Amino acid sequence: MTSAEEFAEFAEVMSPRLRRTAFLLCGDWHTAEDLAQTALAKVFVSWRKIRRQDAVHAYTNRTLVNAYLAHRRLKRAGELLTGSFPERAVQEPAPETRMMLLDALAALPPRSRAVVVLRYWADLSVEQVADVMGCSTGNVKSLSARALDKLRVVLGEAMAESGSPSTSAVIGHEPGGSRDG
Repeated sequence: MTSAEEFAEFAEVMSPRLRRTAFLLCGDWHTAEDLAQTALAKVFVSWRKIRRQDAVHAYTNRTLVNAYLAHRRLKRAGELLTGSFPERAVQEPAPETRMMLLDALAALPPRSRAVVVLRYWADLSVEQVADVMGCSTGNVKSLSARALDKLRVVLGEAMAESGSPSTSAVIGHEPGGSRDG
């Protein structure tokens, strides 16, 4: 099997997961698709240089996060985000709790949002997130703690307003009871 065929097989398997992770990072399916494609294009360019094939997932995640952070830095202040498009695709209505969670996630700064998504969606360890983000484990822990505190406050208020059950079902504690990993 040639390296191009190996990459095509890898990309086919990894694309859905990358799109979902990118969506959680940016909150928009169209941008998520672009970020996933950008990440896969960059991984393809480096495919032969990746020495350990078992590290390709970590490399791809790091490439995705870097693409997301670069996209956020390039975003102009003059852009106006809208919650609807002129021609909307038919979609099933999303549960109210999911919308509240996505809104709360969107309120986080980009690096904090990346840490939360990588830690709690992609289920990476503190060390793995630090490696992907290119920072120290202490930085990951502090970003995670501040982000979770903010999410608890925002979601607590939103849940109280809507009369929904407690936020513990949405933002729970990590296994072992420690949010610092």
